[in-house]
Amino acid sequence: FAAAQKIVAADQYTRAGKYEAWGPELFLGGDIFGKTLGIIGFGRIGSSVAERMHRGFRMKILYFDINRNPEIEEKIKAEYREIDDLLKEADFISLHTALTDATKHLINAERLALLKPTAYLINTSRGPVIDEQALVEALKGKTIAGAALDVYENEPKLTPGLAELDNVVLTPHIASATKETRDKMAMMAAQNIITALEGQTPPNLVEELK
Repeated sequence: FAAAQKIVAADQYTRAGKYEAWGPELFLGGDIFGKTLGIIGFGRIGSSVAERMHRGFRMKILYFDINRNPEIEEKIKAEYREIDDLLKEADFISLHTALTDATKHLINAERLALLKPTAYLINTSRGPVIDEQALVEALKGKTIAGAALDVYENEPKLTPGLAELDNVVLTPHIASATKETRDKMAMMAAQNIITALEGQTPPNLVEELK
């Protein structure tokens, strides 16, 4: 929302005392309703995002994952795509994949070049999934409309040039920062510890340990 509707830039503009009158093209952004959302990484979080955006904003859902999800495909009419095809078709691309050797720089210069010039890239997964220098160049050249990042390749440091751009929204790894969500995270961690101490298999093991 913030990237497409230029909310951060508009906030700064207003605080700086520059707002004098309404104008039909003042901070004119893009709509979300009815657009195509491409999700890379369709696990618990990715599929939840898909369902909410489809039901709330009637977005068409495309997804890529190493595993197909027939249940959610049927539930919200989500369509599977290979990564490159998804990048070409989507108006918004949201990353929800784990960081592995295979996903480091998954979104590189070549793949950024596949995006529409009106597309937005959102990353709330892991910073190194994007080649951040390539993203800076794409944003500078306006070959994509914008981006929103909550994670960074060399977190907490930003790639040089990123902070100066006005077509990217930057937040300090706070995608889960609500009291309700953090309470649930703490309870989940505690339950995993209790289960392990009881000699049982914790319910939320990372994939490599299952």
